[in-house]
Amino acid sequence: MMTLKNTEQRLTEKNISLDALVPKEHIIRKIDAAIDFSFIYEKVKPLYSSIGKPSIDPVVLFKIILIQYLFGIRSMRQTIQEIEVNLAYRWFLGYGLEEKIPHFFTFGKNYQRRFQGTEIFNDIFFHIIDEIMAAKFLNSENVFIDGTHIKANANLKKAKNVLKEESAKFYQETLNQEIELDRQFHKKKR
Repeated sequence: MMTLKNTEQRLTEKNISLDALVPKEHIIRKIDAAIDFSFIYEKVKPLYSSIGKPSIDPVVLFKIILIQYLFGIRSMRQTIQEIEVNLAYRWFLGYGLEEKIPHFFTFGKNYQRRFQGTEIFNDIFFHIIDEIMAAKFLNSENVFIDGTHIKANANLKKAKNVLKEESAKFYQETLNQEIELDRQFHKKKR
C-alpha cells in the first residue's frame, strides 16, 4: 500500500533546545570543549571603540572563519548560508534558531576595518590552529597534493609553521578577493 507523507508536521511547533539537536559526537562540540576562545577578546580589544553601535562578538567572527576553514566552504557568502541552516554551526556560534546570522558583508567590513594590515588576524588564527593540533584534531604528518597521498619527510615543527602561515595567507587572499568582488558588484570605491 502506498503511503502519503503528511507534510503538516513541518508546521508543528515544539519546545526543544538547540543543544539537544546537535549530536554529542559532532566535531564542532569537541572543538568547542577543547578550545577556550576567550583569549580573542584581549587580543582584539585595542581594535574596538568604546563608542558607536554594538559590533558582532569578535569570537563569533573567528568561529565563522573556523567553520569555513574546517568544513572547506569556499566563500564567506556560502559559509553564512550554511550557518543559517546548520544547527551545529548555530550552536557553536551561540545563535538560537530564530536569531539572525550576521550578513557576509558585515564580516568583510569587520575584517577590512579591524584586521586587515595587522598581525592580529594571523596571531589568532595560529593560536586556534595550535590548540586544535594540541587537542589532536589536526595531524600534519601527511601532505596531500592534488589528491595524491605523499608522506612528509621534513622537520615536523617547521612544516607546521609553514602550513599554518600558508593557510592563513591563502585565506586572507581569498577574503580580500571576495571583498573586492563585492565592492565592484556594488560599485563602491576603495
